[in-house]
Amino acid sequence: MSTDDVKKMQVVVLISGSGSNLQALIDGAASGELPISIAAVISNRPDVFGLTRASQAGIPTLVLDHKSFASREAFDAELMRQIDAYNPGLVVLAGFMRILTPEFTQHYLGRMLNIHPSLLPKFQGLNTHQRALDAGEKHHGVTVHFVTAELDGGPAAIQAAVPVLPTDDASLLAKRVQRQEHVIYPLAVKWFAEGKLRMVDSKAELNGELLPASGYRIEANEP
Repeated sequence: MSTDDVKKMQVVVLISGSGSNLQALIDGAASGELPISIAAVISNRPDVFGLTRASQAGIPTLVLDHKSFASREAFDAELMRQIDAYNPGLVVLAGFMRILTPEFTQHYLGRMLNIHPSLLPKFQGLNTHQRALDAGEKHHGVTVHFVTAELDGGPAAIQAAVPVLPTDDASLLAKRVQRQEHVIYPLAVKWFAEGKLRMVDSKAELNGELLPASGYRIEANEP
């Protein structure tokens, strides 16, 4: 470990898939824009491309297949043990498709972030892009939030909103939202690593100021 790494916040990233948000964090760390060191990438699914991204960046990887565990509690207990071996200041869920136990979320309360492809509290859960279209929403987007025991229910840190266009289908809308994911997730991680973003009394604060329920809001008016 270099002297530079000592100054950087240690981060563990959890993935289940291709890892495009992981790549945004890898790129930010490599450029020096993010004052973090990604200590490990852990996937609950083998052979996903996110593991390749991590390996290519020289980041240690681990596969912890949830199918190998008798219960959700047993999986979470082992995952917690593996994460804690790195003593991270922050745990980042980057497309980690697991519902976490209350014991797990409590253990990392205030130091675990997730990204969800909707303007929370709208459209918690899955299929958010199609649900936004079906509901006739004028705007859709993405939220970075602190993780609590409530699924997609922790306090929001930052949101990016995109207009819903008449020509949109779920795939087109998803692509525009994902571009914003790669902007706001590194930004939230940067703020946290710099000590600017915190969770206090179940609410998110930025620079000591209480954030609104939507978090810090960015309007992305790109077509």
